Amino acid sequence: MIKLTRILKALSDETRLRILNMLFERDCCVCELLQVLGISQPRASHHLSILYNTGLLKLRRQGLFSSYSIDWENMDDYAADLVKAAHKGLARNKLAEEDLQKLASAKRLLPECAQPV
Repeated sequence: MIKLTRILKALSDETRLRILNMLFERDCCVCELLQVLGISQPRASHHLSILYNTGLLKLRRQGLFSSYSIDWENMDDYAADLVKAAHKGLARNKLAEEDLQKLASAKRLLPECAQPV
């Protein structure tokens, strides 16, 4: 029950839903998320750590870059269903669509990408 509660709390935040929406498109570096969301690195780290600690995300480090993706392989079935439902709920959402448009032109920049999250 505790794990389910943590996942539901993680999904109850607009910024975290926006992050997941972008990660449905592709793996993202922290600096790409910063560009799209227009938030500070500490705030992004906070949201990413919540999603990561609930088991929804995985982190891959490549040199100076930290890239996040949805961790489908290790996610419980019910958690995957919740994430998919959240994504479905974002369909045709204006802000979510704008985020994906911005993501298409986001670039991997340093030093934001070099900072661990």
